[in-house]
Amino acid sequence: MSEILEIFPSERAKLYEKFVDKLQTASNLNRQLVSFQANKEEPVYRWFKYKEGFSSNLVTYFLTKYSKKPGKVLDPFAGIGTTLFAGQALGWETHGIELLPVGVFVMKTRQALRRIDLNDLQASVRILWSELEKVEDHINHFSHITITRDAFPDGTETALNRFLTYCNTIRNKDIRSVFRFAAFSILEEVSYTRKDGQYLRWDYRSKRELAGKPFNKGRIQTFERALKLKFSQLLADLSPQNDSLFNFGENAQHNQHPITIIQGSCLEELPKLRDASFDFIVTSPPYCNRYDYTRTYALELVYLGCDSEKVRNLRQELLSCTVENKEKINYLKQLYASIGRRAAFDLVLSTYSSSTAMKEVNSVLDELNRLDKLNNNNIPRMVRNYFLELCFTISEMARVIKGGGYCVMVNDNVRYGGEEIPVDLILSEFAEEFGFNVQKIFVLPKGKGNSSQQMGNYGRTEIRKCVYMWQKQ
Repeated sequence: MSEILEIFPSERAKLYEKFVDKLQTASNLNRQLVSFQANKEEPVYRWFKYKEGFSSNLVTYFLTKYSKKPGKVLDPFAGIGTTLFAGQALGWETHGIELLPVGVFVMKTRQALRRIDLNDLQASVRILWSELEKVEDHINHFSHITITRDAFPDGTETALNRFLTYCNTIRNKDIRSVFRFAAFSILEEVSYTRKDGQYLRWDYRSKRELAGKPFNKGRIQTFERALKLKFSQLLADLSPQNDSLFNFGENAQHNQHPITIIQGSCLEELPKLRDASFDFIVTSPPYCNRYDYTRTYALELVYLGCDSEKVRNLRQELLSCTVENKEKINYLKQLYASIGRRAAFDLVLSTYSSSTAMKEVNSVLDELNRLDKLNNNNIPRMVRNYFLELCFTISEMARVIKGGGYCVMVNDNVRYGGEEIPVDLILSEFAEEFGFNVQKIFVLPKGKGNSSQQMGNYGRTEIRKCVYMWQKQ
């Protein structure tokens, strides 16, 4: 690698020197607080294990510490709504943009839970099993895609289809939503699959021909048992004795504004928002780590009615964080031209192109690719497009936030071919170009280790996990 660094002077080192005074080890921001792990005690996150994003405690911390009063908060990568619901509990007007139907479905179910009459829900659960016995001609609700085919034992898929057919007969739309959510949240438990990083891992008992060492995920629940346990959990958490779901208590004094959910890509939706319309942004974009959420949540997407074409389209619409993502630059050019903002498009391209650290990263990755030192030759393209698309996103966030407003972003640095990519520094450089002042880059005390493959080649090293805090000038 030394021969590459001789060709390319370390612009990343210069960028580090520029921001070194902003880097601050934050002992109060541990990995549990920043990650989803701290949400485990909150009912909704126990019901459906969504492992992306940050904790509601992190949102509460920043909104209360850095704002004197509630205003309007935005999350352009809303996930299942952590920013939105935590902000709402504090009296904020909350707006979120989310592309994946999985996140939108969970957020809308949580809204339904606020409207629902617990007695009506309990009564509907009591009669469920006797009503299911009456369902004879059930509809096949699963249009399986290649990566989900044969995911369930035969009896389980039949039971799922019978249940979903019954759900369609429930007149109360909120109860119908909760019923569908209950089954949605047990799909992994009743299937042969387990979410494992970038893909679904398959149990040896499935009908699939599997390579490598057989994987045993342990007990696979029957649909009836898993659903009964899920409803017991839901009803217990929704009981009047448990106020954690709706954040009562000390937050009851606040008027809770309705949550606004915008389904779509933030690359398309952010440009539609008004200038200077938000006081705060709290968000965590997908990391530049090759994780493909359309594969991780493939079962859930199929459950929600996504066919192969829809899933392929979602994969391409996501921020470019997988090696399969194609360039969006021509589409973005047309989009900005259509709304009369070609100058804004040109400014983003100029900002991206003028970043010497970004040029270095792209050049080093291209050279590593030439030397066959990357495990996928599309990694340089993915990294290049990831930063370009986030450059567009940051420019729009700077436009829609008010002067003096804050943007808090959670993200991890990454490493490819032994080369660390300082995501925190490059994105902060972009932010400054668009009118943000980098207040702090909070560095978690314990970083993220590199993969076992890279440890074997380059040794055990940590890369920074950070929370960036930018203030609009």
